[in-house]
Amino acid sequence: MTMAFHNARGDRTLVRLASGVSLAVLVATPAWAQDAADAGAADDAASNEIVVTGFRQSLQAALNVKRDSVAAVDAIVAEDIAKFPDQNLAESLQRIPGISIQRDGGEGRAITVRGLGAQFTRVRLNGLETVATSTDGASANRDRAFDFNVFASELFSSIVVHKTAEASLDEGSLGAVVDLNTGNPLGGKAGLHGALSVVGSYNDLSKDLGPRVAGLLSWRNDAGTFGASVSAAYSKGNTLELGNNSVRWAQARFDSVDGTNCWTAPNSGGTYIPGPDCTQAALAFHPRIPRYGEIEHRRERLGLTGSIQFEPTESTRISLDALYSRFREDREEKWGEVLLRSNERSINVVDPVYDSNGNMISATLNDAWVRTEHYLRQSKTSFYQFGGSWDQDVSDSFRFTVLGGLSKSDADIPVETTVVFDDRDAQGYSYDYSDMKHPVLTFGTSVTDPANFQLAEIRDRPSNVTNRFKTAQLRTEWDVTDGFQVKAGAMWRRFNFDAVAFTRDTAVCGNGGVDRVLGTLTCSASGVFGPTAVYGFPVTSQLAELFTLGKAGQPAGTTTQWLIPSFPAATDFTQLYSRTANPDTGNTRAVQETVSGGYIEFDAKGELFGLEYAGNAGIRYAHTAQSSTGVLSGTTVTVDRTYDDWLPSFNVALYPSRDVIIRGAIAKVITRPTLGNLTPGGSIDGFNYKISYGNPQLDPYRATNFDLGVEWYFAPQAVLSIAGFVKKVESFPISQAFSASFASTGLPKDAIPPSSPAFLNFDPNQIYTITANVNGAGATLKGVELAAQVPFSAFTSGGFISHFGVLANATFISSDADYNVQGPAVVPGGALVNAVRSATLFGVSKRAYNGTLYYDDGAFSARVSASYRSRYIDANSGTGNVFEGYGATWNMDASIRYKLTDWVELSVEGNNLLDTYRYRYTDFDADRNYENNHFGRTILFGARFKM
Repeated sequence: MTMAFHNARGDRTLVRLASGVSLAVLVATPAWAQDAADAGAADDAASNEIVVTGFRQSLQAALNVKRDSVAAVDAIVAEDIAKFPDQNLAESLQRIPGISIQRDGGEGRAITVRGLGAQFTRVRLNGLETVATSTDGASANRDRAFDFNVFASELFSSIVVHKTAEASLDEGSLGAVVDLNTGNPLGGKAGLHGALSVVGSYNDLSKDLGPRVAGLLSWRNDAGTFGASVSAAYSKGNTLELGNNSVRWAQARFDSVDGTNCWTAPNSGGTYIPGPDCTQAALAFHPRIPRYGEIEHRRERLGLTGSIQFEPTESTRISLDALYSRFREDREEKWGEVLLRSNERSINVVDPVYDSNGNMISATLNDAWVRTEHYLRQSKTSFYQFGGSWDQDVSDSFRFTVLGGLSKSDADIPVETTVVFDDRDAQGYSYDYSDMKHPVLTFGTSVTDPANFQLAEIRDRPSNVTNRFKTAQLRTEWDVTDGFQVKAGAMWRRFNFDAVAFTRDTAVCGNGGVDRVLGTLTCSASGVFGPTAVYGFPVTSQLAELFTLGKAGQPAGTTTQWLIPSFPAATDFTQLYSRTANPDTGNTRAVQETVSGGYIEFDAKGELFGLEYAGNAGIRYAHTAQSSTGVLSGTTVTVDRTYDDWLPSFNVALYPSRDVIIRGAIAKVITRPTLGNLTPGGSIDGFNYKISYGNPQLDPYRATNFDLGVEWYFAPQAVLSIAGFVKKVESFPISQAFSASFASTGLPKDAIPPSSPAFLNFDPNQIYTITANVNGAGATLKGVELAAQVPFSAFTSGGFISHFGVLANATFISSDADYNVQGPAVVPGGALVNAVRSATLFGVSKRAYNGTLYYDDGAFSARVSASYRSRYIDANSGTGNVFEGYGATWNMDASIRYKLTDWVELSVEGNNLLDTYRYRYTDFDADRNYENNHFGRTILFGARFKM
């Protein structure tokens, strides 16, 4: 697609289409290899531009990007203007070998490349590195990871994934560099052109029908010296997430077991009485907050792009790009649960049943805390980017590119409110996790009678995360001789991360007939504040609403109706939003990171002992200056540091025949530490009795990557490939944990969230699990990718069968790393046991498969795609569980399109057709249920108009 040693305008156009404004991304193959690729592109090379008119042509365009690169590269190219092949960028990316995605709220949100999670992948938008964070899912992204659900896919013309490093490629990735590219007006035809897509999106679980509209206008003058384009995309819709959640499992000592008292005093105080029944119950794991519920996601996206290109001469091109995106989501949760967590001391256990994994999988509970919750989080992410480039040919052999721009991602959560009803002496509650994914949860007392409940807690936790990037780069290319080129450049980037958080947490106390919320004052451990106060307000019908659980996979016998607090009645009644928010110091932090440096790279092509080759070798230097700020014991602390990295890289492509390419690569790479781990401050979890400290002196993840692959282009639009890779991670920050009393930390009580049990029942001698990140030993990751792109036309001379084709890939990965973990307590009420455990790297699935069967005859096209990802761990767990992660998943999507005319096309698409449940577990060995939710199928139908 691009001949890096040529200076043709058409080559530059194709470079921009494939990989943004970078002119140094793709390097030439030998001339005869290029000729073969051009022939496979249906004579598109004759006009020096790719005319993308269908799915098969988009596959060929992407294949050309892959074939013409020396480094390991994969691409996805839009079928036409404003017509990206998937509804979500992450879901498109999962079709690339070695890439898996993580879905959140029913949509693809983050990617894993060759076993390394989203924080190890750098994303560039129109050539400029950036970070876009959203608040979708259970928690907001507060890291370097890129949230692909922020943008509408219709705004993009291509995605290019760089799997191996080059000196001229931005550093910062152990996994991959992903280029997202928007408009390219000079790459189109002369005149005014446009496209409009109007789609309805229907979810069969929420029964919601929402609009999805996208349009693009592009104009280029006849001389091809000036072009401009604008695009817009808007979508709105509601989806439901239904299922169950345990909020992990834990060990604890109960008040009594099958009538045997476990303490010398009932409910509180006293001394523990060891005995067979009490000890077995205390050492077994039980669900902390077993519950069923509903999560509603109300999403709205707006995206705008603009691009202007000016090419006054053959030697000069100036490009300006802008992108704006706004993503809003209201996440509303409704739960019915029992709060065993921290309340086991008052609970009487009847008829417990244990399994071979040390779990109390079923029991009846008396004197239990029945709780219903209503949660609302309103969030908005605003993103913008402005960038420009100047490409200049100084002579036939020397050229440069000046590139610069800025971006900002502002993820704001003005409302994150939880309102709680409690019945703290409920009888006859039972749970049964014999089927871990679908437990039976039954309330023994009425949960639809307001008289049984008190309005007990209100929490509000507004927050904001803002990321800013500023970038300036100079890239030069010098054709020293035929077949030998020198590239050199300099770069400067500044990244600012600012996170602030606040709390309005409190317990609610009532005093006789007087209703009041006592600010940050709380009830005492016995539920009393002052001489006569009682916990909570009596619940009335005006403060409550009746919730009915839908299709959450619940077995027969599960309670499906309960009262929940009513918004806005409960918040108005408690005057929640009129109260002053207190700083949440543990989640308030900032990082400024300034990177400067440069690179030199030598590119060569030719013939050695009769074997054609192309390759590059170079070194990249990066100086990192980091300033980390956090709050520690009420004092704002800033820690500065610098470090330097020299990153050599080598890529080679060998051509033993016209149809076979052998690729190899070796490179030193880095990923800078997780942002949350760099804070010098700490945070306290008053529900799980955990304290976490950051470490601004963490070293980057440093690794040496080795890659070797073979590709066979046996027919037009076709390839079979195999690639092996090894990543030797030399430095790998790890979490260290130990147990100590709260008093030993020197932290004040006010640092604890005021509505948590740790604050309400404050005990300076309470034992906490204290974790901190330190520089640890390395890890190794090895893997193999297999991929096939096979049009049936390669085996037939024509006819119906020739319009079919298959895309398939499989990735197999093994990895090992040592983690400091805390396993179960071995004596009732004892501390968790520290241990070192070897496991895969977080986020690594050992197996991943993707397949697409397609038909395309130019007028009618259809595709069905399936993807599989095996079980994986993604974090250290808590409360004695060793690791947590997600179960294996299958997902299936399909698409049908028909062209009525050259200007009108109808489409029907289906996403998540299997209505796959997302199963999350806690403890790798015991496979305890953390959550099991599903999101329904989404059907999209509409029309696309082109002029």
